[in-house]
Amino acid sequence: MTLRLHPFTSQLLKWYEANGRDLPWRHTHDAYAIWLSEIILQQTRIAQGLPYWQRFMETYPSVDALASASEDEILRLWQGLGYYSRARHLHEAAKQIVECGHFPTTYEDIRKLSGIGPYTAAAIASLAFGEAKPAIDGNAYRVLSRYFGITTPIDTTKGKAEFQELGHMLIPADKPGAYNQAVMDFGSLQCTPKNSLCSTCPLKMSCAAFAEGCVETLPKKSKRTAVKERRLTYIYIRYKEMTALHRRPGGDILQGLWEPFIVEGADFPKFKGRLQLLAKDVRHLLTHRILLADFFLLDATTRPHLPGDFIWINESQLDNYAKPQLFCRLLSILNNQPEAAP
Repeated sequence: MTLRLHPFTSQLLKWYEANGRDLPWRHTHDAYAIWLSEIILQQTRIAQGLPYWQRFMETYPSVDALASASEDEILRLWQGLGYYSRARHLHEAAKQIVECGHFPTTYEDIRKLSGIGPYTAAAIASLAFGEAKPAIDGNAYRVLSRYFGITTPIDTTKGKAEFQELGHMLIPADKPGAYNQAVMDFGSLQCTPKNSLCSTCPLKMSCAAFAEGCVETLPKKSKRTAVKERRLTYIYIRYKEMTALHRRPGGDILQGLWEPFIVEGADFPKFKGRLQLLAKDVRHLLTHRILLADFFLLDATTRPHLPGDFIWINESQLDNYAKPQLFCRLLSILNNQPEAAP
């Protein structure tokens, strides 16, 4: 029996067959490999995330291996991807899976894993287990809102329910994984946030937004989150080839990562030694925050008195500690500094 597809679905699947991206996790139904790709690609471009996925698969080829690793080991391998809570949730979910005895096989059970939201659960359920669950992410909101001319804000309860209902209507029962991947690729490659390739789009003749000339205004949001600016001063302390680090506490987005001495505000501490400015106003963008950091090197003449959570390590051991991106940038600048004159 041939299933009758919505014209949008049939056209989209035809486009995907010719234009879909060739990615390694698309050549397997292994839930572990698919789950790992979905977590890494949250807030991350494929070009950046692919090498991380490959390294994780090589280092931890099974969920048991991942669960057995220490948090420090996972954070070090994750270093540079940002949004480190993903790595901690990944580790916690691996332990849940091992305790369960197998990878959960349904959308509802996958949702119970640490760090798994509706989109990720739907993606895994459809790709690994063939469950017809639409994975509604930013690409899906954009493609569906434009094609069907939906103006309901996507950040409202009503909007989310409307798009979920539409997704359930469109997803084919026999090809749910291909459909979800097609929507993602179509939104990434064809129906992009800006400068969409409407002139070459095979769906343009039936696209409501194209007909009405409102492609760039969809999807709609009801509110914008204000972007806040935060100023920080990083002081890399060097004393007899040693440096001081402390670990970010729990409840923080950088929880578990190691940092040098940091000052926020104008209360600059007094240390004995030579203080050198390495860089000023280094910008680091987070989702709703801009960090502006000044980097300093302190060549201390006496060992500074620091809060009790700091440890002293040999500088040669820095690679053994997982570090946030700003600290990595400080070290990169520091290592390129010419030797100071005696």
